[in-house]
Amino acid sequence: MNTAATIRTLVVDDEPLAREGLRLLLATDSEVRVVGEAGNGPEAVRLIREQRPDLVLLDVQMPELNGFEVLARLGPGEVPAVIFVTAYDQYALRAFDIHALDYLLKPFRDDRFHDAIGRAKAQIRLARMSDLGQRLMSVLSTYGERDGAPAPAPASPEPWVRRLAIRDAGRVVFLDVDEIEYIEAADYYVQIHAGGKAYLHRETMQSLESRLEPERFMRIHRSAIVNSRRIRELRSEGRRDLVVVLTSGAELRVARSHREKFQHLR
Repeated sequence: MNTAATIRTLVVDDEPLAREGLRLLLATDSEVRVVGEAGNGPEAVRLIREQRPDLVLLDVQMPELNGFEVLARLGPGEVPAVIFVTAYDQYALRAFDIHALDYLLKPFRDDRFHDAIGRAKAQIRLARMSDLGQRLMSVLSTYGERDGAPAPAPASPEPWVRRLAIRDAGRVVFLDVDEIEYIEAADYYVQIHAGGKAYLHRETMQSLESRLEPERFMRIHRSAIVNSRRIRELRSEGRRDLVVVLTSGAELRVARSHREKFQHLR
């Protein structure tokens, strides 16, 4: 086994049988090595600091410290990639707010587990390549400074959400924001239209809008947001009315207070 390519993994769950089940599933993947396991929050914090794993399979409800409190105890450079493995679906949104790679609801199918591990491995390798690139850039910038050339400015992180966790008929659906066509307000909920389906999501329009990239998601009405990449055409109706036609054929009227956003497109 190429140890440099190995994904060093820590299993954290307060149930011994659950830890054993995860170990057995991980044992079928030659690229993954379990470097330890913990049955409570403080032990998880200690092992993460000692072992510095690439990936942690983390339960939410545990004695002394829950999964979120475990991560809160760690410093910025100590937090590994995380897949939450839990029987509780109500924490999914919070998990993705802290950039968890996935959220597995017990009981889960083996193929669902291996899909999550596969995505985690890809993300970790990408992060390793990015880290190597950053180190190379640091070396190059040092030489550049010696030669009198200015060092490149660091890239600013993007704060916008890239994935939503939506509770739907007893399950949690993970939806990439790229798939969203438009969003409608529904009291304290929003209705998200994506892939020919509509999902009712418990979040206010204002809250969700603040988490979406404003260059892509445009408010066209107090109760409607559209993905600008899904706009097929703009149609004028009369002298003052404007309608957005989306790739699915859905038609949404643009409020007069928002029409200026489309002036450069007409």
